[in-house]
Amino acid sequence: MTAVGDLLAAARARLDRPDPRRAAALAGDGALLVDTRPGWQRVEEGAIPGALVIERNHLEWRLDPTSDARIPQAVDHDVTWVLFCSEGYSSSLAAASLQDLGLHRATDIDGGFRAWAAAGLPTEPGQEGPSDATRPPLHRASR
Repeated sequence: MTAVGDLLAAARARLDRPDPRRAAALAGDGALLVDTRPGWQRVEEGAIPGALVIERNHLEWRLDPTSDARIPQAVDHDVTWVLFCSEGYSSSLAAASLQDLGLHRATDIDGGFRAWAAAGLPTEPGQEGPSDATRPPLHRASR
């Protein structure tokens, strides 16, 4: 049996977690920022302009390039995905899960959205509006 703290430590041991400024530089070089927070947190805390919104429960289906429910940006396993949640805990676990799918450049922002905002990087008011709801269904019925 493993405790969640052990799981988090193992995930972070294999991630190269950029601080907010380096994450912004990666995005400037073509990495895709992905906000995994639920709508209520985006409304409460704000958002990073230009970040894709894919809540945690849909993440693997949307970013796996072999999934029928992938987003258009999920073109191959070499895309650099930089995830963030509120403080960088669930996003570390999510990035490790993406690496397990072969998305070897997946990582997360050290400190999450709150560290990004504290670093004075651009933010905007958050909205609960549509995230990836207009994408294909997550599961296809099999017969």
